[in-house]
Amino acid sequence: MQAVMSPEDMMAFLETVFPQVRGEFLVEEMDGVNTVVRLLVGEKHLRPGGTISGPSMFGLADVTAYVATMARIGKEPLTVTTNCSLDFMRKPVSGKDLLAKARLLKLGRSLSVTDILIYSEGMAEPVARANMTYAIPPKRG
Repeated sequence: MQAVMSPEDMMAFLETVFPQVRGEFLVEEMDGVNTVVRLLVGEKHLRPGGTISGPSMFGLADVTAYVATMARIGKEPLTVTTNCSLDFMRKPVSGKDLLAKARLLKLGRSLSVTDILIYSEGMAEPVARANMTYAIPPKRG
């Protein structure tokens, strides 16, 4: 399946509907099945000890699943998270961006399911794994 918009179009859409995340994420790839999103790690993403916080990793997983879903259905801003499972597996590298590599596993009329692996830039092994389910609003009219 092919993406219905480019990564640049997706970034413009995200910055319009979620201006609060402007400058935090970069959509690097999206082909309709596979998606890669970068968290531009800054001081606000760190927790005591200098590692990247769990809420920051959740945010990356959530945005990535949203992008993966939008890549197939188009601009549906009211698509919402209905379920998340997140496993933290190892400590991210301090001072490095995070990359979320996602695969859209299922897309139905009302739900999408995405599997996401999160990596510290330069690390071969993932630092976290997430499974996200999104509810897609019904078509009107």
